[in-house]
Amino acid sequence: MRLQESGEMYLETIYVLGETLPLVRSIDVSEHLGYSKPSVSRAVGLLKNGGFITVEENGGLKLTDEGLAIARTMFERHTIITQCLTALGVSESTAAEDACKIEHVISEESFEAIKRHLEQYR
Repeated sequence: MRLQESGEMYLETIYVLGETLPLVRSIDVSEHLGYSKPSVSRAVGLLKNGGFITVEENGGLKLTDEGLAIARTMFERHTIITQCLTALGVSESTAAEDACKIEHVISEESFEAIKRHLEQYR
């Protein structure tokens, strides 16, 4: 099942929050993204039904192996594209905002080329 951009954003957010929080809940995702609780609840249901996350009895959201793979891919793309744009002189905030949009539509070929280019100049 191919996720839409919003699904990828939710998975990436759960991943990022999971790096600092012992338990990631829907409310944490809602606050981080600035989305309403009903919107997050609907997305959590879709991600759960799609096999990308599980919801524990205590309300904790856990990425499945498939969800984790997608989240890590999005996080890597976001990080690399942000670094590339800031290296070109774009402000950190604008670079991060633009990377958030680009990470979902860029081809694997183009991303890998950007990644190689950035590594070459580090």
